[in-house]
Amino acid sequence: MSYIPPFTITADIVNLVANISEQVGQLNASALIVSPQLRKQNRIKTITGTLAIEGNTLSEEQIAAII
Repeated sequence: MSYIPPFTITADIVNLVANISEQVGQLNASALIVSPQLRKQNRIKTITGTLAIEGNTLSEEQIAAII
């Protein structure tokens, strides 16, 4: 027994799926573009959190000065 879908795959459907896939790819690629300032801020926050777990009390400003 095989499954028979309730639709027929046509050239229009294939083109629509291709267009949707292309647009999703463009959205994913645009999400990868991150400003250097944002990367630096995230890095500082990550370091601050890691140091806090270890008991270090350096502030974000102090860590930014070190970096």
